[in-house]
Amino acid sequence: MTKPADVSTKRLISLAPDNWVKWVTSIPDVVAEEILNSEFQWISRESDVLIRATSSEYGEFLVLNELQLRYKPQMPRRMRAYTALAEEKYSLPTYPVLINILKTTNEQIPNRFESNFAGLQASQDYRVINLWEVDVHIVLEQPIPSLLPFVPILKGGENELIIREALQLLRADEQLNQLETVLAFFATFVLESALVQEIMRWDMTVLRESPWYQEILREGEARGEARGEARGEERGRRQELFSGIELALEIKFGNASLELMPNISQISDLQRLKAIQQAIKTVNTIEELRQLL
Repeated sequence: MTKPADVSTKRLISLAPDNWVKWVTSIPDVVAEEILNSEFQWISRESDVLIRATSSEYGEFLVLNELQLRYKPQMPRRMRAYTALAEEKYSLPTYPVLINILKTTNEQIPNRFESNFAGLQASQDYRVINLWEVDVHIVLEQPIPSLLPFVPILKGGENELIIREALQLLRADEQLNQLETVLAFFATFVLESALVQEIMRWDMTVLRESPWYQEILREGEARGEARGEARGEERGRRQELFSGIELALEIKFGNASLELMPNISQISDLQRLKAIQQAIKTVNTIEELRQLL
């Protein structure tokens, strides 16, 4: 049985920090010197990972890494704040990077904060990396170990053979093998759960032991369990499917997608509900799913 993994962002990046900073900055000779404390006394939050780095061209600087499961509209303002706080605390120029994990929109995600108030302007540029746009072969060939658990959601990573290759790389390294729970979690977005179970060769309930999984699904899982209480086998199964569909919608597309639930809840056919649940894994937008309904 796979053990629960430490899958915090700091843990993932610390697996190969030099490769990581080269990837996020595109500076070929950059070296990661130290992962710093990113807790700022002015705000009650830690930015994900702050790295002190050096390069021959730019000297010493900071790389601020902000990973988001789903992009949020407030991120430009947040990136401006975290960048300023990092520069104030360490007196070093900062290269801010926003990494978005799951695709929830087809619109262009902004890479700049701008404001104009009473004739005073403020701005902050930052790099945006959307994992669904990252070629999976880059991760496998460079390699970038920190991204191996995300292989299923990378561009071209939904292939069963690719996922098996990523799993082999994880299991071959003592530092990486605990991360297969994260790989399994994201694999369920693109493959049938039964196939993921066969690939991993362990009971899928092990996902519940992953801190990452628990953090993402804590509220939704509780809601699903509450609504999935059976009153008779068929009715219980229907409620379980409703809960699973609602949870999948929220994870993949955010709260806005829950507007579909009133229509879905009117469906009584179990096979159709199962088809909808599977379709959520393959469609790219809410509109595509609405057309299927």
